[in-house]
Amino acid sequence: MSHVIVTGATGNLGVAVLRALAGEPAVTSVTGLARRRPAWRPEGVEFAEIDVATEEPDFTGADAVVHLAWQFQPARHPERTWEANVLGSLRVFEAAARAGATLVHASSVGTYAPGPKDDRVAEDWPTHGWPGAAYPREKSYLERCLDAFERAYPELRVVRLRPAFVFQRPAAPEQRRIFAGPLVPGQLIRPEWLPVVPDVPGLRVQVVHADDVADAVRRALLRPVRGAFNLAAEPPIDARGLAAHLGKRTVRLPRSVARTMLAGAWHARALPVDPGLFDTVARLPLMDTGRARDQLGWVPRVTAWEAVGELLAGLHSGEGHATPPLHPD
Repeated sequence: MSHVIVTGATGNLGVAVLRALAGEPAVTSVTGLARRRPAWRPEGVEFAEIDVATEEPDFTGADAVVHLAWQFQPARHPERTWEANVLGSLRVFEAAARAGATLVHASSVGTYAPGPKDDRVAEDWPTHGWPGAAYPREKSYLERCLDAFERAYPELRVVRLRPAFVFQRPAAPEQRRIFAGPLVPGQLIRPEWLPVVPDVPGLRVQVVHADDVADAVRRALLRPVRGAFNLAAEPPIDARGLAAHLGKRTVRLPRSVARTMLAGAWHARALPVDPGLFDTVARLPLMDTGRARDQLGWVPRVTAWEAVGELLAGLHSGEGHATPPLHPD
């Protein structure tokens, strides 16, 4: 695996993947693609500016393409996220095919259809997502596109990674802007100021650290694997566990009330994400990661609670990272 190109190289997953590949002897050169060139550059990595939403990439000479580019906002204009995420991804897929390169695509737990919260689903669980939000619609649509892509190019190796919610300390400012809005100071999001933890029935999710996802990317590049891999750390996160972790008590909050509150904030433009995303999260299944363990030799090094702790610490410190998406300002 000589030359690897990484799209979305300056985002949450991108910076972790560049760190992982920069230290991999089997990878001799890495090119990071982003809309804006960062001041940060790890050793052995070159950057190039491109917006795949509007520009055709050229992957000539690449042995592999790791596709991470994604835009969550503007959620109020789903036609724009569709252009960037779906049409941009199709450009990346076709460019990888023209180059004859291995394709590693960052899918998501969000691609899965509603499923159990007290059991685990494997990679064969239906991937038609929850239709009420742009994020799962786009992720699911790309799964269907990759089905067709694999039939059209059976000689190419295609890997789909489906991580849970991805956290790391430097990405916390970006995630605050995406999900809480740019006007909410991270310093105000402090666990000690939270009197109680709302306990919404059925709200139980998985998380994973960005470095562990990057390790899965590295392993997928180096091993002759194909297909989908679930990625998540243990244990699943719920209100009772979070309350115990923070030393707080829980207060029962019906799902309908929580959704009404979020919808009110969305319509008042006080929240940048629509209530459809809450509906998605409330219905996500828990994933089984056995295939990643067996075929990639992948075991997360960071526990779910440690990943959550990094998110909270990053929100409070607001330090970010020296790339445009992760910059604290």
